[in-house]
Amino acid sequence: MRVPFSILDLCPIGEGFTAADALRHSLELAQRAEALGYRRFWLAEHHNMPGIASAATAVVIAHVAAGTSTIRVGSGGIMLPNHSPLVIAEQFGTLASLHPGRIDLGLGRAPGTDMVTARALGRDNAAADHFPRAVQELQFYFQPPQPRQPVRAVPGAGLDVPIWLLGSSLFSAQLAATLGLPYAFAAHFAPDELARALHIYRTQFKPSAAHPQPWAMVCVNVVAADTDAEAKRLFTSMQQAFTNIRTRGTAGPLPVPVDDIDTFWSPVERAQIDHVLRYSFVGSVETIAASLGPFLDATRVDELMITAHIHSQQARLRSIELAAEVRDRI
Repeated sequence: MRVPFSILDLCPIGEGFTAADALRHSLELAQRAEALGYRRFWLAEHHNMPGIASAATAVVIAHVAAGTSTIRVGSGGIMLPNHSPLVIAEQFGTLASLHPGRIDLGLGRAPGTDMVTARALGRDNAAADHFPRAVQELQFYFQPPQPRQPVRAVPGAGLDVPIWLLGSSLFSAQLAATLGLPYAFAAHFAPDELARALHIYRTQFKPSAAHPQPWAMVCVNVVAADTDAEAKRLFTSMQQAFTNIRTRGTAGPLPVPVDDIDTFWSPVERAQIDHVLRYSFVGSVETIAASLGPFLDATRVDELMITAHIHSQQARLRSIELAAEVRDRI
């Protein structure tokens, strides 16, 4: 059976563009993804990042869902410890009321920002420790209301809003298995625990009413172009962005690509970023298919989510077109 492909869009603000441009580009990307048969289009919660326009994630999901008709739209993810579970139930209950059967709620426990900004969000220092309880509280708000229930999510109660747990470590894999929820692993920036997380999730999975079987999705970077050389050049925008954030502590708009990435970073930086971006598939259809096929065989994922920081909107659109060709080929 063909593995379904989905898209994680970070709503990138490229150098020379505005947040308004990024939001318009995300909708255009989702519309193209829908036409190409992608299953989901998710957006991520990040704060105080000059290169990402999806901080108000539920609002952006509403924007994208209103401009599409069949593709599932959701969060990859909402950082639940930043919010009250009731508020998230109301937001996604509203989205599900507007777009029945099309809304996903992916949840993470990281702040999605630096700790100074996390404090500005009102996030409690111990918020991540309460994540399992917050997930269960959120699940409760989506259940049919009970007689004399004092607090209800309106809209939200009784609606079908699939909850996913997202993670880059073993914690969420174990929690998703315990709660019988689908699980997505962020291999696009955290490659180290991929195999162990999938093993824990599958072997410890406890069937739930909504999910009798485990469902594992992995997110990887895919930058596709008509030639390997062009794809590698497009990929330098992501390499620069990760270098700036991870090793230099400077966030900014998504840089334009460069012809020679080695003129930008040091050998130490290159080693660090090459490791972080290990699960990146860059090249032509033939090149990507040759490496992505074995990856899917090795991980046995039920679904693949792809993402890419590409500066040019036309190149982004072309990349997901070519990635769809890879999907159909392998």
